[in-house]
Amino acid sequence: MTPMDNAGPVCGLKFVTLLIALSPQVLLLGAGVQLQNNGYDGLLVAINPQVLENQNLISNIKEMITEASFYLFNATKKRVFFRNIKILIPATWKANNYTKVKQESYEKANVIVTDWYGAHGDDPYTLQYRGCGKEGKYIHFTSNFLLSDNLIAGYGSRGRVFVHEWAHLRWGVFDEYNSDRPFYIDGQNQIKVTRCSSDITGIFVCEKGPCPQENCIISKLFKEGCMFLYNSTQNATASIMFMQSLSSVVDFCNASTHNQEAPNLQNQMCSLRSAWDVITESADFSYAFPMNGTELPPPPTFSLVQAGDKVVCLVLDVSSKMAEADSLLRLQQAAEFYLMQIVAIHTFVGIASFSSKGEIRAQLRQINTNDDRKLLVSQLPTTVSAGAEASVCLGLKKGFEVVEKLNGKAYGSVMILVTSGDDKHISNCFLTVLSSGSTVHSIALGSSVAPDLEELAHLTVTTDVVSVRVGKALIYPLWRKLLPSVYQSCEKVRNVIYIPAAAQGPAECGTSIHNRLLESMGENVQPHHQLKSTVTVDSCVGNDTVFLVTWQTSSLPEITLFDPDGRKYHTHNFITNLALRTAGLWIPGTAKPGLWTYIVNNTHHSLQALKVTVTSRASSSAVPPVTVEAFVERDSTHFPHPVMIYASVRKGFYPIRNATVTATVEPETGDAVTLRLLDDGAGADVIKNDGIYSRYFFSFAVNGRYSLKVHVSRSPSISTQGLSIPGSHAMYVPGYITNGNIQMNTPRKSVGRSEQELKWGFSRISSGGSFSVMGVPPSSHPDVFPPCKIIDLEAVKVEEEVTLSWTAPGEDFDRGQATSYEIRMSKSLQNIQDDFNNAILVNTSKLSPQQAGTREIFTFSPKLLTNGLEHQPNEETQESHRIYVAIRAVDRNSLKSAVSNIAQASLFIPPNSAPIPARDCLILKGVLTAVGLIGLICLIIVATHYTLNRKKTAGKKENGAKLL
Repeated sequence: MTPMDNAGPVCGLKFVTLLIALSPQVLLLGAGVQLQNNGYDGLLVAINPQVLENQNLISNIKEMITEASFYLFNATKKRVFFRNIKILIPATWKANNYTKVKQESYEKANVIVTDWYGAHGDDPYTLQYRGCGKEGKYIHFTSNFLLSDNLIAGYGSRGRVFVHEWAHLRWGVFDEYNSDRPFYIDGQNQIKVTRCSSDITGIFVCEKGPCPQENCIISKLFKEGCMFLYNSTQNATASIMFMQSLSSVVDFCNASTHNQEAPNLQNQMCSLRSAWDVITESADFSYAFPMNGTELPPPPTFSLVQAGDKVVCLVLDVSSKMAEADSLLRLQQAAEFYLMQIVAIHTFVGIASFSSKGEIRAQLRQINTNDDRKLLVSQLPTTVSAGAEASVCLGLKKGFEVVEKLNGKAYGSVMILVTSGDDKHISNCFLTVLSSGSTVHSIALGSSVAPDLEELAHLTVTTDVVSVRVGKALIYPLWRKLLPSVYQSCEKVRNVIYIPAAAQGPAECGTSIHNRLLESMGENVQPHHQLKSTVTVDSCVGNDTVFLVTWQTSSLPEITLFDPDGRKYHTHNFITNLALRTAGLWIPGTAKPGLWTYIVNNTHHSLQALKVTVTSRASSSAVPPVTVEAFVERDSTHFPHPVMIYASVRKGFYPIRNATVTATVEPETGDAVTLRLLDDGAGADVIKNDGIYSRYFFSFAVNGRYSLKVHVSRSPSISTQGLSIPGSHAMYVPGYITNGNIQMNTPRKSVGRSEQELKWGFSRISSGGSFSVMGVPPSSHPDVFPPCKIIDLEAVKVEEEVTLSWTAPGEDFDRGQATSYEIRMSKSLQNIQDDFNNAILVNTSKLSPQQAGTREIFTFSPKLLTNGLEHQPNEETQESHRIYVAIRAVDRNSLKSAVSNIAQASLFIPPNSAPIPARDCLILKGVLTAVGLIGLICLIIVATHYTLNRKKTAGKKENGAKLL
């Protein structure tokens, strides 16, 4: 067993990561959608605040989902439909008798509508990152797609498109077309168009009209001006995941109609299984049986909800437990920074505290000036209640009293609950919290979390409890936990600062107020030693840049800060608060891009923890900054099941490639573990270069809660930003063949992108929440971690051999080095899918696994299969002979990985692997015939000439004899 990289003593010096609101469960976007009695309830559609108010947009959303419900009902054989939908109206739109939001918010939306256009214009798409059969993150539509009828001809009706995207989001199936590989060579060595089903018909079209395929293809690519257009009238009924725009298409491809040979993502990601096979294996279909006797389901019902004023109440624990390990001091430091620097202008903020009883410390005050902020800071608690236990319910009761004074209800408000975490009676107020309409974000400052505190967070669909260690190091700044809470409608899950991005909240969530965490560095520093490092301020940020220094003792540390030009800032330039032990420096205007260097000297006579935090806002509303969103797949696991860690690194919508992404995971007790996240399309990472970096985490030391922090950096480069938006896109059809005539659609809008130089590089830090682990053995245990599943196996037939390639797994999941590989092949896809152990074993005695992450290449001859064929197909009656190959890795303790994706290759392709076009065959036959005829004529002439010469010679001899 290969251990993970251990942070060792660094752990005690790094700051504990707090959970950001809305982590694991919300990221599985289906968490808010429930399937009951064949109907989906709780689907949330959110309109971006940057979208201009247009009532037609609401009407078209309703029409789209209503049509989709009926289409989905028939496509799933009367199993599921949409029953109840909520549409979140931006706070920037005028009030129109909309219902006030409760716990609904932009970050929880299943469907988002924005004005942001990707590289392919108005393409609807779904962001998928978790593999076959797994839910995606969200569906994205542009407002133009929903308002412009000109796009219907290319995409199909909006309801059909919605079902296509819903299948991506809910059931984890993938597209059955491939824009990069529009055709392929099939088992008969013929050119075939990538499609599903193969029964969908069409013709090749050149610049001047229909043409044979040989006029369109050069070196396996389309000639410029060539394309394949489908007939508008078809008999084929599948598939929705290929071309939902065809009127005849009403089904998903199933086992009988699925095209296994097509080089599309569905085949690659789902091991050649059909979309319908994957869908029917989902949890939805375990409970949804056909509604026989029902022609159509009832139409969906829609609720329109709108966020009002942003209202936040800090509910702070002052029980005796908060006196331990400087918990109260850390709370004061974080709350002061939050109130002074983070909370958005015009937000209503109140403060309540609790121990064995609740107390209102500050009624709601709207943040309009700096004096409002200072007044709230002055009302933070300064002492704990000696001997008093914590009563979370009494604290929340006071918090609700505070927010209800604004509008009479707590709907849409946010409670930020900070507690020692040991209250055993929280369940007493579950019903009150659930009916309040308020969202509760919970932070536990301590080494243990009461189970009821976690359940409290689940009730409001935030799942945001974290156990924070405060005795060993300074707390990772609490304001990072509080930050999304104030933006109750702001994005969090997609964590984008730029307004026209994948997910945004109200207008205030844009560039002017949303902070990026550039640095969070802390160490336990010896007396008269220093904490010294650099932080990169890139050109995309720089406004409202703040350097915050915190310490533990009564002695003010000595602070020195250098900007990229060498300008020097000293301690006296910082605003200090000796009571809270904080010092902050706000850089006026836009901070200079480049490397900033800070030095903090410990002037105290004893060891203390020093911490530097740097935040900044976007420098321009026209340029999206780099953003990082860290999260885990789920909020709990049971040993030995691993946790998948993800970090999405983007600039606007576009992925950032080749970044250095490091995750730090810290348990409640013990040292932190660091690991590098990768975007290589192997192991835990499903899709390469999509900007989502992933890794397995399985280095579990103890039971309990683990906190996650992710650091991302990138050196200056011009090749970091991807040119296309990742995700599964609905196909835009360029045109059709109708009654033998070519009818072209309007070319779709394409937004050109160019590589952008990140002159200064960048640095970002993001908290990824927390997760709990149970069942960890109390002492050492045998190896229980197998190699991870290989997900990128490819097979290529080269002459008489097959060459396989894949990314090497590790000894333990994706770390270390496996011991051996087991490769098997079969002529039957079903056999290798259902009975891998009995498929034909390939000799791998000369194949030794390399280190995890290395590209493996292995070539073998499939003689066992070819020898078993009944006859060698000839050119005229060639049959389709394909082999299917799969692989699994084995570690030194004989633990085996799951079987890989299934790769396929054609067995009998002539030595000239490129198919010979029909016209070329005719030309060749003509040439050969002509040559043969010429040769024959020449032969006849020569023979005749020879015969005549012989006769002439014989005549001369005869005449000579007569003369004699």
